[in-house]
Amino acid sequence: MTNNKELNFSIEKILSDDFGGNKKTKNTMKNVTIELENSELWKKFYELGTEMIVTKSGRRMFPVLQIKIRGLEIKKKYSLSLKFFLMSTKKYRYSFHQSKWVTCGVGEENVGSKIFIHPDSPSSGHYWMKHIISFEKLKLTNNVFDRNGHIVVNSMQKYNVLFTIVAHHDDNNFNEIEEKHFSFKETEFMAVTAYQNHQITQLKIERNPFAKGFREMENELFIKKDILNLF
Repeated sequence: MTNNKELNFSIEKILSDDFGGNKKTKNTMKNVTIELENSELWKKFYELGTEMIVTKSGRRMFPVLQIKIRGLEIKKKYSLSLKFFLMSTKKYRYSFHQSKWVTCGVGEENVGSKIFIHPDSPSSGHYWMKHIISFEKLKLTNNVFDRNGHIVVNSMQKYNVLFTIVAHHDDNNFNEIEEKHFSFKETEFMAVTAYQNHQITQLKIERNPFAKGFREMENELFIKKDILNLF
């Protein structure tokens, strides 16, 4: 498992449109930690330069964001959210000659929803800790007018994800909360409308269980090539 990294930079700016309210600071979450599931798979993608497809109608992420939380109070209520933030104000393009991403100017304005609140929020600490928490229903879109709750991102720009755990100290007052934030280096990704790095394409086909059709098509092509080579 990958060790989580608690963020110390300008969290207020990143979360300015998150839960809001006059938050009261308490210190009940110092022992709370999260682990990224499938961390080895995320590392493989990260080493190649992870790409995530975005479409107007919305596309699910692969690998899926999944975490395990420890250290919550069993009976207390917590909410869990993700916030997608830009890693750079630059726009990128993939250089096939250099086999890497290079900057190519200033990126587009960062508009649209960037926050995804887990649908099981708020729930007890016991509930969150008893199983792996998955964000498999989350979808990425490049439609700035999206009204389906998808995350709006700009193509050819680099993002990462901020996990936020919110403790609700008073069931009748959701402004009385405490937050803790986490991020993982290996969940960085480039938003694209089509895969640029063929190694990313291959790895997604190999590891994504929903890519069975692509694997079968690929095998069929290899068989046809072998037959042609006989003549």
